[in-house]
Order: sequence, then C-alpha cells, then structure tokens
Amino acid sequence: MADTSISTDTSHEITKHAEAVYVYEAPVRIWHWVNALAITVLCITGYFIGDPLPTMPGEASDNYLMGYIRFAHFTAGYILAVGMLGRIYWAFVGNHHAKQLFIPPVTKDHIKGMLHEVRWYAFMEKESIKCIGHNPLAQLAMFTMFVFGTFFMIITGFALYGEGTGMGSWQYEMFSSWVIPLFGQSQDVHTFHHLGMWLIIIFVIAHVYAAIREDIMSRQSMVSTMISGWRMFKDTRP
Repeated sequence: MADTSISTDTSHEITKHAEAVYVYEAPVRIWHWVNALAITVLCITGYFIGDPLPTMPGEASDNYLMGYIRFAHFTAGYILAVGMLGRIYWAFVGNHHAKQLFIPPVTKDHIKGMLHEVRWYAFMEKESIKCIGHNPLAQLAMFTMFVFGTFFMIITGFALYGEGTGMGSWQYEMFSSWVIPLFGQSQDVHTFHHLGMWLIIIFVIAHVYAAIREDIMSRQSMVSTMISGWRMFKDTRP
C-alpha cells in the first residue's frame, strides 16, 4: 500500500498510526452546526428577498410574509456575524486545530498535499493523505471561499441593513457609509451580495460532497468528527 503521508507543520498533522485523535473542541463543533443552520436560513430567505413572492391579495397589514422572511434573514445574519467573532476568539484560545481555519496553506508541503488531493478527487490516486485536521486542499478552500466569503457577506449584508436603520445607526456608520460608495451604489451592493450567496451555496455543496466522499473512500471519519470531535482512522497500521 502506498505511503500517502507527508511532512507538515503542527497545524497539519498527518498520521499512519493513530486510531483516534481528538480534533475539534465543543465550541468549534457547536459553532459549525449553528453556522450551518444560519447559512441555510440566510440562503433560503435571501433568495426570496432577491426574487420576492407574488403580491398577496387583501390588505398589506394582513400579509406580513415578506416581513417574516426579512426578519428571519436579519436574525440569521446576526447569528452568523456573532458566531464568526466567537470563532475568531476561539482560534486564539482553543487547540491548534481551531486556528487552522484562518491559516492559508502556503508551505511547500502544503502545495504538495494540495496537488495530491486534486489528483485524489479526480480519481487519479488510490489513497488520500491521512490528516488529523483539514487536508491541504480543504484548508485552502475553507480559507479562500468560506472565511473570505463569510466576511464579504457580513460586511455587505450589514451595509444593506444599515440603509434601513438609517443614518446615525452603528450599522450605517460602520458599514453603509463606506461600503456603498466603494461599490458605487446600493443596487451594486445588492447584486454582489446576491452573487456571494450563490458562491456560498456552491461551496456548501462541494463541502458536503467532499465530507461524505472522504468518509466513504478515504477510510477516515469526517461527518462524525464534527459531531463527536474525534477523528477516526480505519486503515491504521503499525
């Protein structure tokens, strides 16, 4: 059997011998699933905000459906933003795996690992590398698409929200006052915010596919690891 382990720094431990390793602490796991729920609500409600439902019959005061949709969107947005602040805090106080989300893979070994994983996902390799944390390709995707994508959505989202709260509100002063002029006009911010939603959806689809695929084909736990915190290796050998 080919040796697919590579040498990396402590944020990318790779093993051939451990049967189970505790990776994700409880705050990281709770954040992950709360964040997943928030993103789901944001994407569904965001779609309807961008493409509203047909006009409802009767008095407007009797039909508050879009109001409820907007309220759910704003609530989920706050949860996403507060959760990201908490996740940044835990990157400093948690174990070294908690920091990995915010570390770009730039070393020679990371690049070697990314190329290997690209071939693995293209069915050109017989084995994936065994990583205790994220594999190098997943780390790159999480850093570029998820971290930057989430910050972009939070910033543009609060900029649009600040238009409703009005001048003088902290949302307007912190976000709307500079984000909207930066993009040119409010409609441009709406357009890029909506485009960002679709990019996040694409990332989520790829993320779920990769996690389930790795669980089945790479012989190491993925989905259950984000529930229990333990990474299980099914092909350990002395």
